[in-house]
Amino acid sequence: MHSRRLFSVRMICPLLFITTLTIIVFNSRVSYPNLIFQFGTKNSGAQLAVPYSLHTQISDLQTQLGRLLEQLHSKNTEPNSISKFSDQVLHIALSLDKLADSLQAFYRNSSSTNETSNVDEDLTEPEESEEEQGLPRGKGFTSAELQSYILPKPNRITGKKNFLGLEAVNPSIGLGCNAMASHLDRYMTYKLYGSCPDDWDLAQKLLLGGCEPLPRRRCFSKSSKKYSKPVPFNSSLWTPPSDVNILWNKYKCKDYSCLFANETIGKRGFYKCSDCFDLSKRAWEVPTKESESAEFTVDEVLKLKPGEIRIGLDFSPTTGSFAAIMREKNVTIASGTINLGAPFNEVIALRGLLPLYISIGSRLPFFDNTLDIIHSTLFFDGWIGMELLQFVLFDWDRVLRPKGIIWVDRFFCKTEDMKMYLNEINRLRYKKLLWRVVQKTDKEGGEQFLSAVLEKPARG
Repeated sequence: MHSRRLFSVRMICPLLFITTLTIIVFNSRVSYPNLIFQFGTKNSGAQLAVPYSLHTQISDLQTQLGRLLEQLHSKNTEPNSISKFSDQVLHIALSLDKLADSLQAFYRNSSSTNETSNVDEDLTEPEESEEEQGLPRGKGFTSAELQSYILPKPNRITGKKNFLGLEAVNPSIGLGCNAMASHLDRYMTYKLYGSCPDDWDLAQKLLLGGCEPLPRRRCFSKSSKKYSKPVPFNSSLWTPPSDVNILWNKYKCKDYSCLFANETIGKRGFYKCSDCFDLSKRAWEVPTKESESAEFTVDEVLKLKPGEIRIGLDFSPTTGSFAAIMREKNVTIASGTINLGAPFNEVIALRGLLPLYISIGSRLPFFDNTLDIIHSTLFFDGWIGMELLQFVLFDWDRVLRPKGIIWVDRFFCKTEDMKMYLNEINRLRYKKLLWRVVQKTDKEGGEQFLSAVLEKPARG
């Protein structure tokens, strides 16, 4: 046992020496009192302030190393503590590696001004993905603004924790951003305190690629110069919004009438929900025949839980018509959708409803056991794989309260695949309050509709 401990000490001492030497090297480059890097270039003798977060990281590493050395020389050190010390030193070494990357990025971007991001100003669409271009994943970021964003943001008073118990805030950024570095650099190219680029389509491409949440930006979003005041709430639910309240630059349609006119069918630039911009049509209110229709009416569903359905989510390609009908029945619904080539989110908001701009791959921004109802229509169908469906259904289950309901509205797939999807839904062990499977007749056949209202069980 003594020889094993001696061997471990001999192994850890070089690591400690290297780590200490590395910190000393960093200290030689950083002036703590003024936090200033000296640049000895021929063309400029300017000084550039070091981000305070680098100073904080180095100080933390020094503190950790001091504690380790103190414990290592303690007379009460137990033999099995040596392996723990080794793990902690390895953690410090990895942290130093990350710190070195941050310093390298800082030096690389030091030639740019402190008002704009240091990236190529060419905003044309990249034609190849990061992997196709041979760029290493996660190492392709060049935007100075992005580099600044992803570093931890220490509290103003050093060492003082905020009300959340944190000494610094770590900004969030989606995992998929690593694989879309050039797109993200374009997104983070803008003038500080200036106008943001009109690039919601680029942002949505990032979201759908898994880069969610996106980084925040320090610029002002564009809006219509002729923006008019909203229509009063009692009228706004079923009144087509004014054209001047929507920026049409990125859409094929350039006015609202184009979104539902008969002569523009096939030329609108969006699919699914073909009639959803026609606010004169109110679905879910027409009486249905079980043998012919897969739809349930809103009243039919609400009668299942009289007075219990108050708040919920509609996750569909929607302009808010379901939420509008439910609002008239004193139920508050957030409408989760993306802009499928048309101003879905803008129209929802102009109707006085709540748009939730969210992708299918995102965790729902609701706390556990809080919603009374989740509704989805014409969105999840035979394209969705089983594993993704499981993640979606379990997240719905997470945010739905006990005895809350899921309303699967007109899910469709090939007839031979329906049993597979039904088995997946049945694995939730929800109580079937309403259930209907009918043949889909609007195409060449071979497909079925499923509509179901399912009650979540109370689990201890």
